[in-house]
Amino acid sequence: MKYIFVTGGVVSSLGKGLAAASIGTLLEHRGLKVTIQKFDPYLNVDPGTMSPFQHGEVYVLNDGAETDLDLGHYERFTNCVLTRLNNLTSGQVFESVIKKERHGDYLGKTVQYIPHVTDEIKARIHDLAARNPDVDVILTEIGGTVGDIEGTLFLEALRQFSLEVGRDNVCFIHVTLLPLIRAAGEIKTKPTQQSVAKLREIGIQPDIIICRTEHDLDEDNRRKIAMFCNVEQKNVVAFRDVKHSIYECPLDLRQDKIDRLVVDILGIDSPTPDLSDWEAFVDRVVHPKHSVEIAVVGKYIELQDAYKSIYESLTHAGAAHDTKVNVVRVDSQTIEERGAQHVIGEVDGILIPGGFGDRGIEGKILAAHYARSMRIPYFGICLGMQVATIEFARDVCGLEGANSTEFRKDTPHPVICLQEEQKGVKDLGATMRLGACESILFAGTGASELYGGLDRITERHRHRWEFNSDYQEKLQDAGLVISSVSAKEGLVEIVELPNHPFYLGAQFHPEFQSKPNKPHPLFSGFVKAALKSKIAVPA
Repeated sequence: MKYIFVTGGVVSSLGKGLAAASIGTLLEHRGLKVTIQKFDPYLNVDPGTMSPFQHGEVYVLNDGAETDLDLGHYERFTNCVLTRLNNLTSGQVFESVIKKERHGDYLGKTVQYIPHVTDEIKARIHDLAARNPDVDVILTEIGGTVGDIEGTLFLEALRQFSLEVGRDNVCFIHVTLLPLIRAAGEIKTKPTQQSVAKLREIGIQPDIIICRTEHDLDEDNRRKIAMFCNVEQKNVVAFRDVKHSIYECPLDLRQDKIDRLVVDILGIDSPTPDLSDWEAFVDRVVHPKHSVEIAVVGKYIELQDAYKSIYESLTHAGAAHDTKVNVVRVDSQTIEERGAQHVIGEVDGILIPGGFGDRGIEGKILAAHYARSMRIPYFGICLGMQVATIEFARDVCGLEGANSTEFRKDTPHPVICLQEEQKGVKDLGATMRLGACESILFAGTGASELYGGLDRITERHRHRWEFNSDYQEKLQDAGLVISSVSAKEGLVEIVELPNHPFYLGAQFHPEFQSKPNKPHPLFSGFVKAALKSKIAVPA
């Protein structure tokens, strides 16, 4: 087993996750099997209870783990199917250490940061390796910035780990920033030098330095960084700002042959990567023949990372149909104030993503009504499915005041409600319906057709409220089609309207299983319907 550790310096948000994911892509194209994990130094046990304003979206894995959005990059860029072992936080580390101390596992010893906390961190890497014996390389990204107090123990654990497994089996990669001082017209290397010096104080000498830069990295600056940071000049790699899409990142890093540097350092014999499939995908993203306008209606709409997987899934589906998806971000509260038609206007499709809380909910219901009544392709995900159900119950079934008990506990028609097992739950963390669940698809429905005639599917969930089965017959009699239910409990998973260009709501999160050259079938069908709708109504 070989190990790659990716650290970051100077500032946060440098793209360490994209760098790690891109390296994973390149190594896979060399025929190697990889898995990627993320170490997050914050004290939360997981990001499940964190606001999107704080941390962006929560990415859910098959086993129900609520994780950092970087794990979404890992799964999209590679063939990895990750588990809770692939994400570790300081909260998990300290929780485990304290439980062991209370249980008496340390046999009366004084519990200390070193070795007990660092041993816990190292154990996670060993556990991941033991669970994945067929993997050639484990990449580990360490969140935060070198010099942060909360990240020190993780770096110390990696220093120890590299000695224990042998330095020949480890490659340290440090991602840093080369700022351009526009007034002087110069790229400055001093922040990189100081960041690497800080890393070396801890006892870690990077093997490769990835330099985030707006421009090409000239040989003079490469030589200066190599000399002051004690690395070979060829191991100073440029990571340029890409022009169009994050999927250009592996191709950009390949310019400096970072994958060859890594396999040489680790002593791995592997062929030159064939990136033709990835290049073809990027070409479709960058040079599409068509375009559509999709309104995404949410309450965290000003945050790019709040619906990250949604946007990437639309990109995947768009590429499959040679179509650029132009996302129109719509604040649902604005719809409440000014009306759906005025705010959304003429678009080719409307998507309402998942969410929690009642802020902006009536605006989302108005958006669903606008899509249904104006025959605009509509795709509701999780809360978006519930919103479509509420709107249909009110406007078509005449159930005045229909709502979800999440938003109105005394609603006369709780078409969306808590399941019995959720009613006594008080802790918010990791208590929802989480992870992959099997569902039955009913033949002859639009959903069944989109899934290629499958009779069973497995999708990832993250929600607490469900479709109320007491109203199932009434809504079906009015024309709502239930095209999928969960295999175990019989809970409604997909609803749709048959006499509509595309009107479908899914209780699960299909965006967590979409990949660049394998778009999720529901996203693919939605974009296809949007394109068809646009072509049918030319400008």
